[in-house]
Amino acid sequence: MIIIGTRGSELALWQANFTKDLLEKQGHEVEIKIIETKGDTSQQWNTSFDKLEGKGFFTKELEEALLAKTIDVAVHSHKDLPTENPEGLIIAGVSSRENPADWLIIREDCVDDQQKFSLKKGAKVGTSSARRKSQFLSFRPDVEISDLRGNVPTRIKKLREGQYDAILLAAAGLERLELDLFDFHVEQLEPNEFIPAPAQGVLAWQIREDDYKLSDVFDAICDYDVMININIERRVLNLLDGGCQLPLGVFCDVEMNDQDRKLFKVSVSVADAWNTQAKHLYYETTNTEDLPEKIVEHIQRISPKSIFISREAHESSYLNRWLTNLDFKVECKSLIDLKKLTIKELPKSDWLFFSSKHAVEFFFMQKPNIGNTKIGCIGKSTSQAIRQLGLRADFIGQSTDTKLVGKQFSARVGLGKVVFPVARDSMRTIQWQFPKQQNVIDLPIYATLKVPHEVSASTDILVFTSPSNAESYLEKNSIQPHQKIIAMGESTEKALLKAKVKESQISTPYSFDDLGLYRAILQAL
Repeated sequence: MIIIGTRGSELALWQANFTKDLLEKQGHEVEIKIIETKGDTSQQWNTSFDKLEGKGFFTKELEEALLAKTIDVAVHSHKDLPTENPEGLIIAGVSSRENPADWLIIREDCVDDQQKFSLKKGAKVGTSSARRKSQFLSFRPDVEISDLRGNVPTRIKKLREGQYDAILLAAAGLERLELDLFDFHVEQLEPNEFIPAPAQGVLAWQIREDDYKLSDVFDAICDYDVMININIERRVLNLLDGGCQLPLGVFCDVEMNDQDRKLFKVSVSVADAWNTQAKHLYYETTNTEDLPEKIVEHIQRISPKSIFISREAHESSYLNRWLTNLDFKVECKSLIDLKKLTIKELPKSDWLFFSSKHAVEFFFMQKPNIGNTKIGCIGKSTSQAIRQLGLRADFIGQSTDTKLVGKQFSARVGLGKVVFPVARDSMRTIQWQFPKQQNVIDLPIYATLKVPHEVSASTDILVFTSPSNAESYLEKNSIQPHQKIIAMGESTEKALLKAKVKESQISTPYSFDDLGLYRAILQAL
């Protein structure tokens, strides 16, 4: 008989019964024993997480029961576990990973599609997680964050009662419990943007170190691919000496690269406290040796620098606010002027495709009648500009590889016709990926005029948002050996290389938005 120890919440019992089913399929007899933890008791008294002492307040009593041999295995949500086991205990295996993302559950009367995460301004958001607070406030400093306690059904009940306008919860728990959320808007937050807790969505099976027979049992059901990923995530947590209340998100995903090798993609968000600026980093590598150590060393090396960004400062810009909060000295100035070109006639088409916020602005300021024409775009910033007009993009290219986006979009469009509102003299990278060029219609809607400007040669980092901005900069300035350069997109990088800028000085962001630029800037340090 294998005795499973678990907390008594609905979610914990689901996890225990899930484990019980796995073990019974292997031919074992299994019993479940419920154990109350300090974390459960504190929830009854509505104690805030930051008032609780120590790490592992949802796991300590389960671990004590293991050591006392009143249970044989403790089932944990892996993200709740301290990074080091008590003496005499080990993690014998981990489950496959459920959805690792966080979801924002919003009351229907609080939805605003024109705002980030579709949440109205000034909303009251419920969460007690320092990680969620830190990241959400980075994007939405206008909201009010309020602590939220209780098990998952209790939290949903509080939202229905109107105690909050929206709450943040782990997708895995909501999916496992199959809760009815029909009366809410569910905004699914992307885990590479809103970064989950280390090992979120994974179950851990903890046993006594000397229980070799049970170790073999869990060895047979362990998902070792998941274990490799979450070991990277939790090692970062361990090196930062973090518990549940460290504002840290780490997410490791894997895909196969062109050489049929595993490419590890690691996103990190970390702050000193929940109400301080989060630092965001992103890594791609086929070699995970000492990767967590390199990540932590990089985080600890980040310090304020001077930076020039070739665009005007806007209040709505996340990037300027994030860098300023980290005490960076930021100069923003566009090195080009944009001149509207009047649309004389809008050609009939099945799709419109926008490659920049400027294209969206200059197209829609002329109030064209687009009817039911579908909309495609590249990047989250362009997508957000479309959303702010009360529209939705039917296709959003996420890659910084514009040729790849062009091929993906062409496949989506098929034999349909596409109008591309573009700058005059556009490089047409997306358009060239269409096999039938007669289905591609360029519609020039603005022209770029260079406005050179002198920038201090001591500036540490230069960010160029377009080829025209890079070319304009080089008319009055030269690139210094110490300077790091962020080029927004392949065409901007090509313009710099053509001007004999050293390739070693240039890097490109992983995405065409402020978060991509922010990560690229911190990465360059």
